[in-house]
Amino acid sequence: MKVLVDLDRCEGFASCVLSAPDVFDLDERSGVAVLLVEEPPDAVLADVQDAVRSCPVRAISLA
Repeated sequence: MKVLVDLDRCEGFASCVLSAPDVFDLDERSGVAVLLVEEPPDAVLADVQDAVRSCPVRAISLA
C-alpha cells in the first residue's frame, strides 16, 4: 500500500505528522507534508489511516 500526498491541496496542517510521525514530516519552508516512507510497514498502517482521516483538506490518500 502506498501513501500519496497531493501537494497542491496540502496546507501544512500537522495532523498527519502527529498521527504518523514515522511516515510524515512537515517542510516548514514550503508548508507541505513530506513523506518519509512511501510504503509504510504494516506496523504503522493504522497510524497512516488515522493521518488520512485527520487531514482537514484531504491531501493524503492510500493507493
